[in-house]
Amino acid sequence: MKKIKISKQKLSMGEVRVIAGLWRGRKLPVLNAEGLRPTTDRMKETLFNWLMSDIPHSRCLDCFAGSGSLGIEALSRQAQAVTFLEKFTNAANQLKKNLVSLKTDKGEVIHTDSLQFLAQKNSEVPFDIVFVDPPFHFGFVPQVLAHLEKNKWLAENALIYVETEKEHPPLSLPANWRIIKEKVTGQVLSQLILVE
Repeated sequence: MKKIKISKQKLSMGEVRVIAGLWRGRKLPVLNAEGLRPTTDRMKETLFNWLMSDIPHSRCLDCFAGSGSLGIEALSRQAQAVTFLEKFTNAANQLKKNLVSLKTDKGEVIHTDSLQFLAQKNSEVPFDIVFVDPPFHFGFVPQVLAHLEKNKWLAENALIYVETEKEHPPLSLPANWRIIKEKVTGQVLSQLILVE
């Protein structure tokens, strides 16, 4: 009986790979949970090519962190600090374990609902780079962007990476925000927004 349980547990785990930087090639276990959709290596490569000169020494926020794939990649590439927001207990715990295994103290996992967390006024140092990669088809992105702007989460010239389903309605952005990069990969639309 035990063997069956162990194999079932293994089936429920996947892995993400760190593409470049300090932990290049490291594979980290992640949960195969419903709605948890780690960004593919191909898309990660595109994103971090876009951000190459901005990541070192930046403060990053990984909303709807899930596997933590984006935030961990940022840390591997010399981000100063990453705050991971994750609502689901098992995913948040796995993310904490992965950061321990990487022997880094630059990542902080907050077990919270991202929308509720961002609805508060930020009293800490604002973020240079924000990753917004929520579960698809729930319409979370416009709410997240509104909270980021209204509640002082963004540093001057902050960059926001948004990943949505390809058919997501066009984003309604403040006058001083500009989409500077955009790419469709399969069913996924990736956009990089500059806050001027």
